[in-house]
Amino acid sequence: MLAQLLITSLVFGSIYALMALAMSITYKASEIPNFAQGEMAMISTYVTFVALSSFGMNFTLAILLTVAFAFVLGILLEFAFLRRAKDPTPLSYIVITIGFQLMLYGLAGWKWGSDQRQINLPFSESKVLYQTDSFAITELNLVTILIAVIVLILIYLLIQKTKLGLAMKACQQNVNAARMNGIPSDRILAISFGISSIVGATAGVLVAPLITLDPTMMWDPLLKGFAAAVLGGMKSLYGVVIGGFLLGIVENLFGFYISIEFKSVVAFLIIVIVLYFRPSGLFDKHYVRKV
Repeated sequence: MLAQLLITSLVFGSIYALMALAMSITYKASEIPNFAQGEMAMISTYVTFVALSSFGMNFTLAILLTVAFAFVLGILLEFAFLRRAKDPTPLSYIVITIGFQLMLYGLAGWKWGSDQRQINLPFSESKVLYQTDSFAITELNLVTILIAVIVLILIYLLIQKTKLGLAMKACQQNVNAARMNGIPSDRILAISFGISSIVGATAGVLVAPLITLDPTMMWDPLLKGFAAAVLGGMKSLYGVVIGGFLLGIVENLFGFYISIEFKSVVAFLIIVIVLYFRPSGLFDKHYVRKV
């Protein structure tokens, strides 16, 4: 039973890690906590659903379309809303992202309603690949973990090994110095939002078969992703990934051994405890202003 519990924890931890990474990319680039991340992932998942069910696309084309849509959606948020803010403050940025979240939620409700739908992916939760007396690994379990790991590795390589990643890190450290050295910081910031939207959309497509596709599907993953990002440190990309898997393990162990009804309380509890004892998270440095 413990082995099966750990596998389930890794599956949901993969979702939380992707959502935490998506939030971390934009926060690290702009110090803006994007609370529209969940609805951006949700609406992108609906694009996959429509491509598969209404237009009969194969899975590869549907995913490519979803990636393109998510990238444009992320750029739209930064270019059309955040960049246009007059005399912005951190609070006004938060309000803008919440407004964008509500706009996407209303759009999904108007277009598809509140009906719960099933998205048909080429990998199934019912098909068991490996089974013993203590645990079973389904096709969906394995694919979810593998895709999450691949996306995490690709994001690491993008940031650490490419010129775009170098420009992103330069803008994160000092945007004015980056501009003086010829880096188009506005464009880099928009691309950062586009990339984070793709990561979030990946989480949305992976979580839809585990629950159901509806306008509220990403509320819980967004909360858990935010808790994982706080746990690992919002500006530490590897920290938020570790935080996602840790949260997946802790909440499932709590739900099994203590109370399934209060399983979701774990995320709130982690946010409160981490912010009290270590505001910057477990893997991020805490800077104290001295002057």
